[in-house]
Formats: sequence, C-alpha cells, structure tokens
Amino acid sequence: MAGPSPESDTSGWPLARAARWMAPLVVAALALGGWEWSVRHWEVPHFILPAPSRIVATLIERRDELGPAWAVTLRTTLSAFAAAAIGGALLAAVFTSSRWIEASLFPYAIVLQVTPLVAVAPLVMLWIGMERLPLIHLVCAWIVAFFPVLSNTAVGLRSADRGLRELFQLYGANPWQRLRLLLAPTALPYCLAGLRIAGNLSLVGAVVAEFVTGAVGDESGLASLILTSQLRTDTPLMFAALTLVSLTGIAIFFALSGLSYLLLRRWHESAIQ
Repeated sequence: MAGPSPESDTSGWPLARAARWMAPLVVAALALGGWEWSVRHWEVPHFILPAPSRIVATLIERRDELGPAWAVTLRTTLSAFAAAAIGGALLAAVFTSSRWIEASLFPYAIVLQVTPLVAVAPLVMLWIGMERLPLIHLVCAWIVAFFPVLSNTAVGLRSADRGLRELFQLYGANPWQRLRLLLAPTALPYCLAGLRIAGNLSLVGAVVAEFVTGAVGDESGLASLILTSQLRTDTPLMFAALTLVSLTGIAIFFALSGLSYLLLRRWHESAIQ
C-alpha cells in the first residue's frame, strides 16, 4: 500500500502549526478555569488551595520578595548550566580520545550521577564551607546537570561514519580537521539533545541545593522562599514561587529548543519540517 503523499502531509501548513501551538494553551486555559471555578464554588480556604487569580495577585503584590529570590535561583541555574555544557563537552572529548581513559573514569561519572543529591550535598557543604553558599549551590546543580551532556556528546563523537573516518585518514587530515569537519558536526545533534536535558536539570539541582542548605538572607532563592512560606502557612506565596520555578523551566526548555532548531534546521533530519 502506498504511503501518504507529500501533498497530503498538512503538518507544515500555517493553520496546522498554529493549532499545534495553541493546543497546550487551550488545555492550560481549561485547567486554570476549572481550578478557579472549583475554588470559588466550594469556597476552598486560600491557605489550602489558592485560586489562580490570587496566585497572580500574589506575584504582583509581593514581587519585592519574589524578584530577588528568582534572581538568585536563575543565577545558580545559568551558571551550573554553563559549567555543565563546557565541562560535559570537554570530558566527552577526553573520554572518546582514549578507551583507557573512558574505561577508567566513566564509572565514576555514573556513580556521581546516580547518587542522590541530598546525600552528596552535606559533603559538598562540609568541604566548601557554609560561608560559600553560592559555590555550594553551583556545585550541587552541576552534579545533577553535567551527565546528560557528557553521555550524549560522547555518543555523538563516536557516531561518525566509519567510511568517512577512513576517508579523512586516507587524505591525511590532522586531528583538528577531523574534529572540525567530521566529529563536531556529527556530535552536534546529540550534544544539543543533552543540553536540553541539562538545562532543566540545572534548575532542579539549584532548587534542591537551596532546599538542602536552607539558605537565608541574600542567598535565599525560590526554594528557600517556599520553605519559609510553608512554615508561615502562606500558601499563595508558595504557589507563586512554584509558578516562577515552572515558568523558568519552560522558558529554558523553549530557549534551548529554539537554539537547537536554529543550528540544525538546514541540514539535520530532526529539525527539518
């Protein structure tokens, strides 16, 4: 049986694309509308479940508390992401340069990845010292985020076509030429996939690190605000902080997806519509 013709594929039509983007917004509108109606209809106390309108009002009215906390969490997230991107890519290049190096070090990277952050964080706090809270948060977030970049980039660097490898060797290409013209383009889609995962893991690591350290004062981020609002039964503020965490994660994901599309749209199947 013949498959669908290219003309019958409507996924690239403007209307189809708009519908694909609108679908999650419609679902969100229905969910928030149902939430708002339920809270008002059953008169649920705001300290148990605030309505979406009250959360929005809290975001506006208490922006002086939320803004600095969000800035602290965002700074840790972006710093950890940058460190994970650079460190993961460099480690992948080192690992793939020698089977012996990979066999010697890769198991320790796995151990660091699979060990829960809440178990590692106390050691990080002990070694770095509580007077360096930003560095503690950065290291904890990096531990969570670097492995996807390392693993994906290593797979990508090994995925170069064997025939092309032999061709480069036949023509006497030096290591820099092989890296620039063969290995880097092959590994780029894998590396970008790892970065998309690492972006949100950096946020998760930053939030968990703030929970573990219980940071206060100028170094308190959104997680610290959630903890203090829980102690004060200030549920609207807790939901407002959670909303900022969620929106930050969504923004990071779409930013990295857009970067991936821009870099791959002209030549890689995963980005060609």
